Amino acid sequence: MPQALLPLVHDGATPLNNEISVVRSDSRCTYFCGILPVFHHHENDHVSFRMFTSQLVCQGTCKQVDIVKAFGVTAKSVKRNVKKFREGGIESFYQTRKPRGATVLTADVIAKAQDSLSSGQSRREVSETLNLKYDTLRKAINDGRLREPGPVSATHVPLQPEIVPLPTSMPESPLLPTDKSQRSVADVAAEMGVGCTRPEERVLAAVGMLQGAPTRFEECHDVPFGGVLCALPALAANGLFDHLQKSFPTLIGYYTTLHIIILLAYMALCRIKTVEQLQYESPGELGKLMGLDRVPEVRCLRYKLAALSQNNAPEKWAAILSQQWLQDAPELAGTLYVDGHVRLYHGTLTELPKRYVSRQRLCLRGTTDYWVNDAVGKPFFRVERPIDHGMLEAIKSDIVPRLLQDVPGQPSDEELRADRYLCRFVLVFDREGYSPMFFKEMWQSHRIACITYHKFPKENWSVDEFQETQVTLSRGELVTLKLAERGTWVGSQREGLWVREVRKLNPDGHQTSLISSAYEHVAIEDAGRLLSRWCQENFFKYMMEHYKIDLLNEYSTEKIPGTKRPVVNPLWREMDSLVRTIQGKLSRQQAMFAAHTIRPETDLNEVPKWETRKQALKEQVESLEQELNAAKQKRKETAHHVKWDDLPEQSKFEKLSPSRKHLTDTVKMIAYRAETAMTIIVRESLSREDDGRSLIRDLMRTSADLSPDLESGELRVAVHPMSNPRSNRAVSELLTALNATETNYPGTTLKLKYSLLGTAETA
Repeated sequence: MPQALLPLVHDGATPLNNEISVVRSDSRCTYFCGILPVFHHHENDHVSFRMFTSQLVCQGTCKQVDIVKAFGVTAKSVKRNVKKFREGGIESFYQTRKPRGATVLTADVIAKAQDSLSSGQSRREVSETLNLKYDTLRKAINDGRLREPGPVSATHVPLQPEIVPLPTSMPESPLLPTDKSQRSVADVAAEMGVGCTRPEERVLAAVGMLQGAPTRFEECHDVPFGGVLCALPALAANGLFDHLQKSFPTLIGYYTTLHIIILLAYMALCRIKTVEQLQYESPGELGKLMGLDRVPEVRCLRYKLAALSQNNAPEKWAAILSQQWLQDAPELAGTLYVDGHVRLYHGTLTELPKRYVSRQRLCLRGTTDYWVNDAVGKPFFRVERPIDHGMLEAIKSDIVPRLLQDVPGQPSDEELRADRYLCRFVLVFDREGYSPMFFKEMWQSHRIACITYHKFPKENWSVDEFQETQVTLSRGELVTLKLAERGTWVGSQREGLWVREVRKLNPDGHQTSLISSAYEHVAIEDAGRLLSRWCQENFFKYMMEHYKIDLLNEYSTEKIPGTKRPVVNPLWREMDSLVRTIQGKLSRQQAMFAAHTIRPETDLNEVPKWETRKQALKEQVESLEQELNAAKQKRKETAHHVKWDDLPEQSKFEKLSPSRKHLTDTVKMIAYRAETAMTIIVRESLSREDDGRSLIRDLMRTSADLSPDLESGELRVAVHPMSNPRSNRAVSELLTALNATETNYPGTTLKLKYSLLGTAETA
């Protein structure tokens, strides 16, 4: 058998494996097998390098991965060189490269193409006849090598004319309506791209002579997602089209701010949950719902969203809308529900701190959002907290100052002084916010009442105290509960306060306790308010499932500006982890010592071994106790929190970019509020109220026929029938209510007129 080589490597060499190494010196690369040189080349001689390394791989002397690791080249290039060596040998690396042959558009082909264009054939017909790529023909026309007869082509619009103003009236629609098949053929045949059937307007917008495409509807049948047009009155009522010019910058190009906002709302209601999913839908069909030829592609939409998200524009718009929503619903703004929601982050761009995720019962990396909703679950606003110290700190620092400014109908200072039990408004939250000190501070500083569960209820009350009581929930449902009420002191004698405690007796005998500092309310009202808190939990579940509020909108992070909020000291966290580790080891050793002690050895010959083992366990326990005390003392001397600026740079993290996320979340909030409003209407016609939202979701994805009537100034939307008669009856009632709003399509003077196909026209 052959003798194996010793793994000898030349001094200063870079090893490829145990046998082959390379030495770089004097601008030369020398390869060694053991300590014997076998090949060399200049370090800039890339051809020789590729040839020899490929030869080493093909001979089995080394592996491709050895070449990649030693020289830092890509695996793809190594594979390509190895294939070249196997097919052509050494000569293939030194052969002169063959010159490029004649181009596709030779003089003969250009002459034939010009004759075909002059005879009136389209670009597509010429490319198919001459077996040319369409882009090759288009580039030749753009470069001037080929000319199209007739009017000036869309790509050669002169720049002298003035900016074309938006038309004040819409041109007449085609005499014959189009179905989906005809529109699909026209969209595919469009020369500027799929669905780009308005090339003149696009070119004018591209050269700056058209500020936004005009909204122009066409007679269309069987438009997918046509039912989403039924949501426009509800979207308008919830402020989707309000304050856009004041909040956002003006977009330049074919698509305006209004187009982008409408598209985002359509995507949310049609369950197109991300921008990337838009590429799987027909752009031309969605464009027909907006009065355009097509919707923007994914890349264009990203650019538009980035432009709209500059200078905190989404935050300003959301703040105006939340104030408007509070003003529009003063009866619901008197009781506000606050809860936190952790958005998980599984990326690697930054090390976000870990948060406890109750829905998974794990501590995972993410950022916390605190949402403020009304009693029926509709959101008012949310507060993002990349540095979070819990719900109470978020309420005190960010939520309460905003509510004191925006909540309508607050009593005046004179009214508060005249009635010692009167409050400004009520905050409802779960056990996370239980703190008698916080309740006392909110009442004494702002006269804000709090309702939550009693975190530490005492012994059970007598069953005789509970009485059956009818409670009205937020949606008007009547439920019968067994309730009892007492006055209770919560907290310490110095920092606590007197509150109203209401308990509910469950069928299994368990007593659910809630406490309230809303002294002017009655027990029934407090019970109804706290039970309605589940509307917010259902809101989170619904938004995660159907609107994907947890998804990232962009893969980027931002530095956290200087903040006064303290953060956990990483040194303290290390010491705390050390204490927990030692405590775990000590617990195990103590258990082993106790088990060894309570089982003494009965065999006299084995007693010495038993005593030796016991003594060893005792020494280990004493050593761990000393180590634990030292670690606890060091943890005590280490500051638990430090200022953000005092953190070492390696311990600082970044926050997820908020602007684009804030924009899409605001549109999703509006879409949810609009969906809720329509659900309330259809519930009155359904035997099962839980079917309301599913019916609205089906309606959003139902096809419809569009018919603009310029003489009467109407845009008629004929929705296709639903799957069963009861759904058709509920949708008919909804369309009647929508027609009563007399809403115009945004950006036009056309009044929306809804009807259901196969039934009498909806009044």
